[in-house]
Amino acid sequence: MKVVGRAMSTYGSRMLIIQLDAAQLPGLYSEVMDRRTKPAGKIMDVFGNVKSPYALVLSHGPCSVRPGEKVYAREAHTSTTARPRSSRTITR
Repeated sequence: MKVVGRAMSTYGSRMLIIQLDAAQLPGLYSEVMDRRTKPAGKIMDVFGNVKSPYALVLSHGPCSVRPGEKVYAREAHTSTTARPRSSRTITR
């Protein structure tokens, strides 16, 4: 888990805008947590200036993170399985 930035504002009841630390950019669809390691949602979009980017977080339920709080992220685990090779032999 690593600090990725601070919550800036909420939009509606399920969206959160966070200001990211440019040196600690999380990947898309990374899980975002509050200081109590309670899941807050997933990063759906990264936008803004390269030096001070922002992220849109879609929360699972009503947003529990308040503006000004630090937010943490755990990287999303993507499947790295390779495609199975064909058992068919090509002859020339």
